[in-house]
Amino acid sequence: MALKNFILAGFGGQGILFSGKVVAYTGLMDGKEVSWLPSYGPEMRGGTANCSVCISDEPIGSPLVLTPDILMAMNLQSYDKFIDTVAPGGFAAIDSTLVDKKCPREDITCVYVPATQLASDNNLQGLANIILIGTILKHTQFADFEAVKKAIDKCVPASKRHLVEANMRAIELGMQY
Repeated sequence: MALKNFILAGFGGQGILFSGKVVAYTGLMDGKEVSWLPSYGPEMRGGTANCSVCISDEPIGSPLVLTPDILMAMNLQSYDKFIDTVAPGGFAAIDSTLVDKKCPREDITCVYVPATQLASDNNLQGLANIILIGTILKHTQFADFEAVKKAIDKCVPASKRHLVEANMRAIELGMQY
């Protein structure tokens, strides 16, 4: 696998940084070089949040992602900020519950997933982010499914072990899109 650059973006409280950790740990579980660079606004909940993740077979020169190969946009503000930065040939997973725009670009692949609504409908509240990671996994094959399962197991803290199964269901639900 060549270098894959991700930007995961939304507002605070949507699990953006957790999503980034899952993607980064997935790379680690696959034996890759990884960087994870979180960024969030002044308010943790409700402010903007984004996370840059790089996964590569080679050492990574900079953790800063300016031209992502893969974008996850969980709200309109994030979509507007990052959609034009996606590299030609790139991929964008967009939460269509919260983003009502369609991308006019023809040089990238966009998949619109009503992730927030799916999470609610499937008793997976708070896991729209993980649903979108499942969609990204299906369409980009940035890693092996077993690596994602190991990453979720590693990232869910001991105090929330009861949520591992829900996270696995969310990944599988996202892979259906």
